[in-house]
Amino acid sequence: MARTLVSSGSPFEKQAGYSRAVVQGDWCFVAGTTGYDPETRAMPDSVAEQATNAFRVIGKALADAGFALEDVVRATYIITDPAYWEQATPALGAVFGEIRPAATCIVAGLIKPEMKIEIEVTALRQS
Repeated sequence: MARTLVSSGSPFEKQAGYSRAVVQGDWCFVAGTTGYDPETRAMPDSVAEQATNAFRVIGKALADAGFALEDVVRATYIITDPAYWEQATPALGAVFGEIRPAATCIVAGLIKPEMKIEIEVTALRQS
């Protein structure tokens, strides 16, 4: 079974030794994705805007791998403050409201102080 690596083109992927996504068979594993705007590389202050940006990057990675957001079966959300959960849920629901993958939310520190949310997903190709 072939393994396919998907890159977003970020130089950080090679520097840190990871792929934006990895496809193995009918599975696609998308790396944790933070809220930088994929075009400007600016980080918005709003956790909801950060989530929206993360989903733009995730959606593109899935599409590049031959998957869609509808294929997502698992989502992990990491937020840096429990108060961000209620602020983020409208953005999460806008994407996954009908898809409803199994999900977990963890409160933890992220690698840069401006990062408020990181989203990781796993998708399974629909037959």
